Amino acid sequence: MKLATFRRGGVHPDDRKELSRDKAIETLPFPEELVVSMSEHLGAPAVLTKKKGDTVTRGEVIGAANGYISAPVHSPADGVITEIRKVRVQSGAVSDAAVIKCNPEQSDPWTEKHEWKNESPENLLSLVRDMGIVGMGGAAFPTAVKLTIPMGKDVDTLIINGVECEPYLTADYRLMIERTEEVLEGIMIAARIVNPKSIVIGIEANKADAAAIFEEKIREKGYSATVMMLKTKYPQGDEKQLIKAVMNREVPSGKLPLDVGAVVCNLGSCYAIYEAVVYHKPLIERVITVSGESVNNPKNIKAPVGTRFSDLIAYCGGEKDDAVSAVAGGPMMGFAIYDEDTPMVKGSGGLLILPKMIDDFSAPCVLCGKCVQHCPMGLQPNKMFRNIKYGNYQAAMDLGLMDCKECGCCAYTCPSHLPLVQGFKLGKKMGRKKK
Repeated sequence: MKLATFRRGGVHPDDRKELSRDKAIETLPFPEELVVSMSEHLGAPAVLTKKKGDTVTRGEVIGAANGYISAPVHSPADGVITEIRKVRVQSGAVSDAAVIKCNPEQSDPWTEKHEWKNESPENLLSLVRDMGIVGMGGAAFPTAVKLTIPMGKDVDTLIINGVECEPYLTADYRLMIERTEEVLEGIMIAARIVNPKSIVIGIEANKADAAAIFEEKIREKGYSATVMMLKTKYPQGDEKQLIKAVMNREVPSGKLPLDVGAVVCNLGSCYAIYEAVVYHKPLIERVITVSGESVNNPKNIKAPVGTRFSDLIAYCGGEKDDAVSAVAGGPMMGFAIYDEDTPMVKGSGGLLILPKMIDDFSAPCVLCGKCVQHCPMGLQPNKMFRNIKYGNYQAAMDLGLMDCKECGCCAYTCPSHLPLVQGFKLGKKMGRKKK
């Protein structure tokens, strides 16, 4: 069967999902302490509204949204704020954080269900905003902003991103097969907000069992949604590539999905939307995959936001002797972390403990063209990198540097092991500064 996919570039790395694919979601016991950053999302960090010594309850607002592209932060636990300090999160950003000493007993106030089908789209959108829902696929863009459709714009297709194309990660897969009804209800809530003409759930072929479960449940519930099987190919989970695969439309440079009639929502975000609307529960916990060849017992774990990565590793039986690196996120777009006490944030979908996998060397570019061949955005990574290397940032910008998604396909295929993605990150930063 011919499967839909995006047109150009991309790679198919060994997905290594077998390490955690069959591991059912486990709930992490509350750690003694949580470190809750105010920079949990893309955009302006939240403003801390509490001080040292304050008692907080689970779900209480401790950080207020600070602008249009921002989101509130809620306490993940009942406890006491013992310290306010600066913390570096997985992306490298530094922000204020509240250190919460957790009570031995924790409350669970979200037991009552709320009917939403008679609510207006505006009220549902307000709940999504107030509960601090953000994109759970890694970017953590505030979901309420994404679901706000400007006057004069129509949504042809609401695309649900169930791709999870990064190697190792299986958190979304486990949600698909363990929380199918809840995820589908979250999708219907998102659809009521944006009023699309159609709903398409994109799932890659390596999750055919999850697709079959979704199709069966859609028929049972009578939902107006379609499951589309996609070719297993990285980076199909990127918005622009997913829109090309599902709708055969290309988002122009500098434009948004809405400009081609699409809204893309991550499957994990739909589950968070369900909890926010049905139970009025803020985004204070998420499912994260802890995997890699150098962790003793890979797992999929539901853990509170602010959990230190070291606590997650300990829950998985610790590291093996050959552990060399820790990566927050997936191996293609994740961030190497030097401190395992780095706290988990809303966008933390994975934590990988890895052995040494390649030799540490970098050779000159051999002009093989593999980076150009595999770039899904149709860019020229070799030329952009060369310009950045010699400080010609504007020349790199003129070659389309700002369209680079930092997906890592170029670096993955580079025989010289050039640090291409790191170079592009630097080039963007310096290019903006000079501008």
